[in-house]
Amino acid sequence: MTGDRQATRGARGPRRPPKPLDAARLDELALGYVARFATSAAKLERYLRRKLRERGWDGEREPDLPAVIRRYVELGYVDDEAFARARSGSLLRRGYGTRRIGEALREAGIGEAIREEVRPGEAAERRAALALARKRGFGPFGSESLDRERRQKQIAAMLRAGHPLDSAREMVDAASEAAAEQWAAEADDDEG
Repeated sequence: MTGDRQATRGARGPRRPPKPLDAARLDELALGYVARFATSAAKLERYLRRKLRERGWDGEREPDLPAVIRRYVELGYVDDEAFARARSGSLLRRGYGTRRIGEALREAGIGEAIREEVRPGEAAERRAALALARKRGFGPFGSESLDRERRQKQIAAMLRAGHPLDSAREMVDAASEAAAEQWAAEADDDEG
């Protein structure tokens, strides 16, 4: 910043802290959040708790966050199952495996029953492994020959992405792109 700009900024004085929240403003924050983001009930609660910590509360009684969240669930603005399905599908398309998807859903506060319900099947897992290998140039999708160290790094990357060891090995060790695609399609045949 130039000296003139600094002097101008300093002339305005320090920023005033935001006003503490009341019931109406808390509700506005919740509505704004669910309007902008697909979310789970737990993520909405974390957001509202953070805002309360940052700004404080201007009310006689403590805010009834469970009631606010319950109302948005009842209105259909927050739907943990729909959120879990959408998030799971998005992560699968990006090439993440079942373990990483489960971790992401758990972190979002999705309950075990819903996580199990949206858990991808073997065919979806294999398609995700194929997508990751294509995207990252692993195994037969790479332009360089696969030495031992490069193979281990690619397998490790697939494991970090949440794929089981056997799937990572199948994808990285596939003889050709066609063989990798065939391996992914075999699960479709088994499920169909």
